[in-house]
Amino acid sequence: MPELSRREFGKLITANAAALVASTSVGGTPAMLTDTRRANIVFVCSDNQSFSDTGFAGHPRIQTPNLDIIAREGVVFSNTYCGSPVCAPARASMMTGMYPSDSNSFCNATPWDGSHAIWADYLGKAGYYARSIGKMDLNGNFNTGFEEFESKHGHVENPDITALFRRPLCYRIGERMNVNGAARQTRHEDGRWTAMATKFIREESKALGKPWALYVGLHQPHVAYFERLGFLALKRYWDMYPLESIRLPDVPLNHLENQHMVFQELRRFKRLATPLAENRIRRAIAGYYGMISELDEYIGQIWSALKQTNQLDNTVFVFTSDNGMSMGEHGLFFHNSLYEEAIHVPLLIAGAGIPRGVTIDTPVGHVDIVSTLLELAGAQPPSKLRGHSLVPLLNGNKKASPEFVYSENHSEGNCTGSFMIRRGDWKYIHFTWYDELLFDLSRDPREMNNLADDPSAQDIKKELKGILDSLVDTESLTLKAFKRQEQILKGLADRMSEDELYQTFEFRLGPGQARALAAKCKGR
Repeated sequence: MPELSRREFGKLITANAAALVASTSVGGTPAMLTDTRRANIVFVCSDNQSFSDTGFAGHPRIQTPNLDIIAREGVVFSNTYCGSPVCAPARASMMTGMYPSDSNSFCNATPWDGSHAIWADYLGKAGYYARSIGKMDLNGNFNTGFEEFESKHGHVENPDITALFRRPLCYRIGERMNVNGAARQTRHEDGRWTAMATKFIREESKALGKPWALYVGLHQPHVAYFERLGFLALKRYWDMYPLESIRLPDVPLNHLENQHMVFQELRRFKRLATPLAENRIRRAIAGYYGMISELDEYIGQIWSALKQTNQLDNTVFVFTSDNGMSMGEHGLFFHNSLYEEAIHVPLLIAGAGIPRGVTIDTPVGHVDIVSTLLELAGAQPPSKLRGHSLVPLLNGNKKASPEFVYSENHSEGNCTGSFMIRRGDWKYIHFTWYDELLFDLSRDPREMNNLADDPSAQDIKKELKGILDSLVDTESLTLKAFKRQEQILKGLADRMSEDELYQTFEFRLGPGQARALAAKCKGR
């Protein structure tokens, strides 16, 4: 995207978001407890990693020795869901304790709008120092509560333009090309961010004289998007996963033939409807695995810095990923769907006062993290938060667990809004104006058997739909997302010439589609 377009887009997002914030109240200051040994917090977030893609989750090939150690020394939440299956809205939910749409964050063209506080802001008011390093993907034009070091808010300046063309759908030119992988010779920028984090822990943290929170946003195993070469793994890790050892996803042809229409359209949007060469899929998967293993090395360095400085006994360590990653399951790659691969994410909590070697299978959500961090820090969570503290679950009280998990999706490639409720073993997906999906994950973990029309499942479907209706008006929210995205597009069209629009669109839409849509935006 040209420099002019990035500036214009950032101004447009900030101006629109500021107008929305003006009508939205922010929660009050949480109360402080008197405990002088309030725990420090280290929060590490990877980028596009599914729960199943870790050693501690039982993956037969992926090697994550450091995460496996942390899992053994802490608590694994084995059924954790992100708020949305795409970066910006997922992070808006994870960092605010609200649903993505509460912050008007629907896609990667509409990041967090500043209307709800970030957990670092709450901690700051409770006496904490908070620092962030690496990828945040919020909006640096608003107060995050962190002292930011090399923080990346990429989708403010580099939006997913394709999210602005959802009715009718366009297609995204580069998605098919990114189903690939290769070795690289140089380390990922995650290595530099990790060095900054360990330096803070070793050299600065103890001198602060107050409890502190450190957020480290690592970018792996996100695809090397701008290179359009797929998943680029450091060679030492690429070599750990020979192509002949890679198992291809099992996607029966009749499943694709009968797949829900919204997901069929998503496959077409990503240009995945035409079969891919098996060797390219193997390279993509090998690169993805290798990036996870490099990521694991960096997480181990952060964990080791805490242990070597004798701070682990007074520090809570959290690891999660913003959203998941499809690697060929259901004929899809990357994210943007409410299938398990795209929304079921890892969550580990270890360290000060946390039980060791425990797995909790109760479904929970990213939306619960803020309340959890605040309670662990001795601060009262604001009553407006959508999530619930997981501290009772950590203490063994399953009766105090969240009753359900909610996720939503209004991202690119989706021809309508979609909404998920997970309660117990049941998962319900509602599509505005389209048929529903219902899965019993205990019997059908791959989500191949839709029970929405099964007579024996009507009671549970009605219950889950009732929960959804009590939370949001799905049709109104779907229309709100469309209108917000179209407002962004209109702002671009008002500020740019047709040639500038073309330059803005071309990388994601390709030259022909970009030219046609730029002309349409200017009324031609």
